[in-house]
Amino acid sequence: MAAASARERSAPAGLLSIGQVLARLTPEFPQISASKLRFLEEKGIVAPVRTESGYRKFSASDLERLRIALTLQRDQYLPLKVIREHLDEREENGGSVADLPASIVSGPRRYRRDELLATTGASAQLLNDAISSGMIAAADAFPESTVALLRALVALDRHGIQPRHLRPLRQSAERDVALVQSALSALLRRTDATSRGKAGEIAPELASRLDEVRTILVKDALGRLLS
Repeated sequence: MAAASARERSAPAGLLSIGQVLARLTPEFPQISASKLRFLEEKGIVAPVRTESGYRKFSASDLERLRIALTLQRDQYLPLKVIREHLDEREENGGSVADLPASIVSGPRRYRRDELLATTGASAQLLNDAISSGMIAAADAFPESTVALLRALVALDRHGIQPRHLRPLRQSAERDVALVQSALSALLRRTDATSRGKAGEIAPELASRLDEVRTILVKDALGRLLS
């Protein structure tokens, strides 16, 4: 990891203890714990220095790396390996964590209702229908994923396919989650950070494979329909 030699030196004043790091991260990441921090250290996200007594001490850069890694895990489901490589590459090329793209550092943008409608070209009625049918969760601010979803709903609506017609897709997505949950049940039953972290890395890959299978099946069915 970049600047590793500097981190191996004795901890200077001003560094943070695990408790102080947890206090700063908990408001944004309520599930964070000391075991989770140790797991992220094992995965190379941070390399806190150790005091002579063996206590971990985190720098401001460590804290920022943790915040970015937790944000990307939560909002974009990126594997820790990818997150670590992205952070390390930035530092190794002479940059810093603060030089990361704004979309990564600050997390994904969220849209107010009026911004969502303006960005997607959706009518207020279509958004209301999408919410009432369970396709979109009601909220004061919506994530980027809702923008993409609502744009797709706008395009489908032009051909008479309304949100209420898509309820089976929602149910299918929930069945996919149930399949992933079943596949990872052994890991999810454990409470240690290593098991939970491993489940967090495997789940997106399984979801991607299920989506791949669905896409192939739909294309095959369309081929039969149009042949």
